[in-house]
Amino acid sequence: MMNLRVLLSFVVAITCASGYGDSVRIVLDENSFPQAFGGSRLLDALENEGLSGSFVEPSVVKGDEDIRIKLLPSGVDSTIHEEGFSLTRTSTGIDIQAIDETGAMYGLLELADLIAIHGLEKVPEKTVNPRFPFRAIKFNLPWSSYRRHEALQLHHDTVRDMEFWRGYLDMMTENRFNVLTLWSMHPFPYMIRPTNFPKACSFDDAELEEWRSFWRTLFKEAKIRGIEVYLVNWNVFGSKGYAENYDPGINLDTGKHYVVSNNTPTIERYTKECVTQVINEYPNLTGLGISLGEGMNDMGASEREQWILRTFGEGMKEADRKIKFIHRVPFTAVAHSGGSTDRKTETMTREAIESLDVIQPVWVEIKFNWSHAHSTPKLVQVHGGSISDAYWNPLPENYAITWMIRNEDFYVLRWGEPDFIREHIEQNGQSYVGGYFVGSECYIPAKEYTHVPGHDHINWTYAWERQWLFYKQWGRLLYDPETPDDAFVIDFDNRYGKGVGSKMVEAYKLASRMPLRFASYIFNTWDFTLYAEGMLVPTTYKKSGYNDKESPFLSLEELMDCDVLDPDYLSVRDYVKAVRESTLDGESITPLELANELQESGMEALALVDELTSSHPTLECEIMDVQAWSYQSLYFAEKLRAAVYLEEYRLSGDDEKKSESVSRLTSAKIHWENLIGVTKPHHQPVPGGQVRDVEFSWEHFLDQVERDISVAKNYDRFKERVR
Repeated sequence: MMNLRVLLSFVVAITCASGYGDSVRIVLDENSFPQAFGGSRLLDALENEGLSGSFVEPSVVKGDEDIRIKLLPSGVDSTIHEEGFSLTRTSTGIDIQAIDETGAMYGLLELADLIAIHGLEKVPEKTVNPRFPFRAIKFNLPWSSYRRHEALQLHHDTVRDMEFWRGYLDMMTENRFNVLTLWSMHPFPYMIRPTNFPKACSFDDAELEEWRSFWRTLFKEAKIRGIEVYLVNWNVFGSKGYAENYDPGINLDTGKHYVVSNNTPTIERYTKECVTQVINEYPNLTGLGISLGEGMNDMGASEREQWILRTFGEGMKEADRKIKFIHRVPFTAVAHSGGSTDRKTETMTREAIESLDVIQPVWVEIKFNWSHAHSTPKLVQVHGGSISDAYWNPLPENYAITWMIRNEDFYVLRWGEPDFIREHIEQNGQSYVGGYFVGSECYIPAKEYTHVPGHDHINWTYAWERQWLFYKQWGRLLYDPETPDDAFVIDFDNRYGKGVGSKMVEAYKLASRMPLRFASYIFNTWDFTLYAEGMLVPTTYKKSGYNDKESPFLSLEELMDCDVLDPDYLSVRDYVKAVRESTLDGESITPLELANELQESGMEALALVDELTSSHPTLECEIMDVQAWSYQSLYFAEKLRAAVYLEEYRLSGDDEKKSESVSRLTSAKIHWENLIGVTKPHHQPVPGGQVRDVEFSWEHFLDQVERDISVAKNYDRFKERVR
């Protein structure tokens, strides 16, 4: 049967502003959610320009309406792809053409932006097709969660609330995200009562029906917005009820509330049947996904892949319909170890992916720079370290690479650097790349828990609304990297008043480079090796040998001794050595050059927001976040300089170098105190997500800032333990 979406197309004709008065007539089908959604945003844009608008049903069209919708046969215009549109000026107005409802909706949304930027009479012609077909949010669920701590579990009730999801899905739609991936250890008992394993589901019939209603509604709400939904889990796991009733030999990990299997035949049969039953019971579920390797420590790479084929592969094959599939790679060839693979294993994995009987393409997910993709746009490493080109050489035919842009580096402060996103796409958007995931594992953007409650800053309900710029920039630029900064400027202006946006967008650009530079400079790997927002390196100190330091805060000694992630940077250690040996190549970025860049960016961002005058309390909150990043930039700049001077002292014994290090750290302390000053009024201490058993606030680490000064002053007592 031919896909009905392909049969749909739209032409929206808008007459020139001179062709109508203050009212714009829009012909659209209000029963079509995409049309109504795009049309409602267009009405808002017209209202902001002093115009009113109204909808006209297609059945009563007279031909003189200001906006007309027509259906065209598929293939009439080969320049327009799925979810794309063209915008063309005609003698009667402007045509927006699309081959599906989602593309028509995006065209209406684009027109709304262009009216705000240029005015209706000067809307430019353009054709836009999605840069990537797969533009996904990674959303970790608080139940059956991979990690368990207060910062995750506190979202349980919020994420069960469909009002939360309707708002979140609307945000995704406006920002052109078209995939929602829901991650949990073992979702099946929350969705079905397995036919042959009924006690694996612990809910009674009424409770299970509530869950079923939740999932059905969520999947339907996503579908009408043109958003696909995937469930992604971690393979060899079961519920407590499964383990106690069907597989008593399994390892029951009650601490994490999921079951780790040693791969019994029973759990293979259970997993396969759950896969089939979930697909059959939820027709609006788009696909499934796996995270190959978790809980499979007793298996080699080939055994793991064969397990996936026997369970998920066969389970999908036996379902009543084909679905789409996400396959995470790479994982090691060696049992009892996680991480990257050799080329032989990657080739084997590729062959297995190519054998899957699912709707193509398979989305092959790879973590970009491990858990800290907000770093350098260069692909330095993946989960576990290295990767060969085996997945894209030769070019794949039935799958596409999708980069996982994990954000484990900023949850509290707002962020927005569109030039970084554009550069990332330019460097990593090869023909074999199908798209991106954006999201976190240790943060759920649902219940607001970081801001001081009851504050007049708060005009939002959910955490994702506070981080609106992050989602807007990633989503819009993944759809069209040529989206201008003006699209973000007008959103600021609409929120806080004309004239605000241009300064705020530029200030965020400059200030938001701080976590990117920090994560590029400090070598990192998995989740708990770095938290750029707090300048924390939680696992580093445990192996550093600095036994008097029991804090995850990046110490002066660690900065002097750290390796860099981005190979274009020079570490403090290597820089000082190169200077002494006269071997600087002139191409690498030195720590002093990085310090100068950070200082310049921080000072310029502070100057920009200092020019803004507004009584809007939420704008004040946004400004304070810009200031926080800026003061952190200034702090890190001084700390880098101090580390260089102290390393020079360590090698030369020149007391002037030590004195200069102390002076720089003293200046750095002032910047940290300013950081505390702008964050404390509106950001409350939060339960540690990235830092276990530590309640996070910048004030909490002031003693470590002061400790660095003491270390520099008394370095002779410390330096014997360095390296």
